Amino acid sequence: MSSDTCQTVGGSPPFQVFGLPWPDLNDGLFYADSVSSSDSELRLIEFYSRKYKNSAPLQGWLQRIQNGQITVDGGVVKDPNTVLRAASELVYHRLPWKEPEAPHLLQVLYEDSDIIALNKPSGLQVLPGGLFQQRTVLTQLQWRVSKQGSSLESQEPHVAPVHRLGRGTSGVLLCAKTKVAKSHLASCFADGTSLINNNSTINSELSTRRKISKIYRALVDGILQEDEVTIRQPIGTVRYPGVAKGLYVASPSGKPALSIVRVLERDIQGNHTLVQVKIESGRPHQIRIHLSYIGHPLLGDPLYVAGGQPNLFDSEFADESFALDGGYQRPTKPVPGDCGYYLHAHQLILSHPITDKVTEIIAPLPLRLQTQMER
Repeated sequence: MSSDTCQTVGGSPPFQVFGLPWPDLNDGLFYADSVSSSDSELRLIEFYSRKYKNSAPLQGWLQRIQNGQITVDGGVVKDPNTVLRAASELVYHRLPWKEPEAPHLLQVLYEDSDIIALNKPSGLQVLPGGLFQQRTVLTQLQWRVSKQGSSLESQEPHVAPVHRLGRGTSGVLLCAKTKVAKSHLASCFADGTSLINNNSTINSELSTRRKISKIYRALVDGILQEDEVTIRQPIGTVRYPGVAKGLYVASPSGKPALSIVRVLERDIQGNHTLVQVKIESGRPHQIRIHLSYIGHPLLGDPLYVAGGQPNLFDSEFADESFALDGGYQRPTKPVPGDCGYYLHAHQLILSHPITDKVTEIIAPLPLRLQTQMER
């Protein structure tokens, strides 16, 4: 049921498209733990409710145990007061669930024996996380390798994305097909961000050393008056409901970040501006945070508002209700994975990880992010 067909986008050459429809339910997840000497003599409910309190509230873990979702040394244990012994092996089975709707087709923009670049659609997560454990780019890549046969599998054991795009962001996603390419590209992305010093500046000499350059298109709220804006706002984290590791925001104590924004077109009547953004660092949600920081959040962004802060911020808020498997319910407030904004990774230029040849990859622009002339 997969499709390895070709299609033409906007008059451009045909692209290969692949992807399998998602099953109704995923396979669930298994989490293994070994009881340390310091955790011995703890009751089963104490172990899980203390160590994984971000996964479920106390009542949720009680429900999971009583459901028979936890084994101790291979046997199902339903008594939450079972006393644990050092070196015992625990396994928690998160039951299969229906993941939220997500696209499944991926367009191949470039491919050789070392790398593959995809045009990721908005609404598809790159790597497993949260509610999306199966419906990801990584899963489709793995299914594609499996379909292509064992001989190809042995050549591509490390097929995986080497950077991330937000679930609501579309465009160029670079993936490695070999261990060598993956290591080299990961190093290039890390080096690019490290070029930004503590003053969030970058000089021309360092810029020439950059191995990967990324240019985005975005539609922002309001009319940006300057033709070009350089944003040097550090990005840090704050506590936020539904985001266990903290939410990235504009923060004076954060890590250096640098974005260069250029106006492409102003729509006075619609009160929005089409911009091109070149990021010189790769902080999470950098473009969304930087543009909102200067008072022009992405049009339709449910999370970030002017100032680079979250909408409806209340770090103390937490929803203590839990779902059928005992886990927390989906947050009622906006979270980073929510879609609705207009952001597209339009162009990626890199020095090929093996040949060092300069390679330019372009993802066709969505109609909403084209200038009048391009339309």
